Amino acid sequence: MKPSRSSRILKILISVATLCSFLLVVGAQSKVPAPSAVQSKQSQKDTAPPAQPPAQESGYVGAEACKVCHEDIYNSYEKTPHWQTTYDTRGGPSKQGCEACHGPGKEHSETADKTKIFTFKNTTADEISKRCLTCHASGKDQMQFGRAVHFKNNVSCLDCHSPHHAKVSESMLVKATPELCYTCHAQQKPQFAMPFHHRVNEGLVQCNDCHNPHGTVQENQLRTSAAQDAVCFKCHADKRGPFVYEHEVVKVEGCQSCHTPHGSPNMHMLRVSNVNLLCLSCHTTSSFSNAPGAPSFHNQATQYQACTICHSQIHGSNFDHVFFK
Repeated sequence: MKPSRSSRILKILISVATLCSFLLVVGAQSKVPAPSAVQSKQSQKDTAPPAQPPAQESGYVGAEACKVCHEDIYNSYEKTPHWQTTYDTRGGPSKQGCEACHGPGKEHSETADKTKIFTFKNTTADEISKRCLTCHASGKDQMQFGRAVHFKNNVSCLDCHSPHHAKVSESMLVKATPELCYTCHAQQKPQFAMPFHHRVNEGLVQCNDCHNPHGTVQENQLRTSAAQDAVCFKCHADKRGPFVYEHEVVKVEGCQSCHTPHGSPNMHMLRVSNVNLLCLSCHTTSSFSNAPGAPSFHNQATQYQACTICHSQIHGSNFDHVFFK
C-alpha cells in the first residue's frame, strides 16, 4: 500500500527535529572547557596577589592589627562614638579606626617603634588640637576654636575629652560637668554656693548652656541667642525687647552690668545686695556715665526703699521714658 502524502510530511519533520537536537548537543559540548583548563585557571586565581590599596594609603593596616598589642585600649575605644564615626568606608583607610587619629601604622606594627606613628602623649597642645580639628573644624561649636581662650592658654582637646577612657559618653568628657569646669575655674565654684544662683550644681543648667568652651566672638566665650542677642535672652525672653524706651546700659554693657550670672546674695542676682546702691552707681550728680542723677525729692534714707518700686520696667518700656509701669 502506498503511503499517504501526510505520512511522508510527518517523517520529514521528525528527521529535521532529530538533526537540530544533534547539532545543539555538539555545540554545547564544544564550549565546555576541558577539566585540565578549569583546574589551570583556578590555580592561577588562587596564586594571584591580593588587591592592594592605593599607594598613598598603603601604610595602613587596620584597627585589628592595633588590637594585638593594645587590646585594652581597643576594647574601650570600641564603645565610644568615635568607633562609629571613624568606620566610614567612603573615606578609605585613612578615615577608619585607630589610624584615623594616629596615622598609618604599618611601620609601627612591624617595628614597635613609637616614632613611626603619631602619639598624643608628650605632644604640644597646639599639635593635639590641630590633629582633632582635621575632622572637627567644621562643627558648629568648633568653628571659633582658634580664637578661644582655652586654645590661647594651651588647653588641648585631651584636657577635657578622652577618646579612649571617657567618663561621660556624651562628648567623651574626662569628667562630668560642672566638676570638669571647676578643675580650672575654681573661682566660680563658690559663686554657685551663693543664696541665689543659676542652678548649675543641681544639674538644671549646664556651663555650656551659656558658654561655648570651643570659642565664640563674644567676651568670656559667651554664646548668643538665635537673634544674635545676649545668651541671657534664651531664657529671659521678656527682657529682650525691642522697647520704645531702652535702658541704655543693657544695650551698651549687657546684663552683667547689673547682674552676676553665677550667684549673688541678692534675690535678683544683682552685683550688690541693695538695688538703690546699684542704681546710684550711675544715677548720681558725680557720675561720669551721662545718666541723669536722682532728683532731690527722692528720699534715699529709707532703709527698705527700692528704686524699682516705681521704676518697675527697668529693662525697658514701651510707655514711659523713666520706666514706670
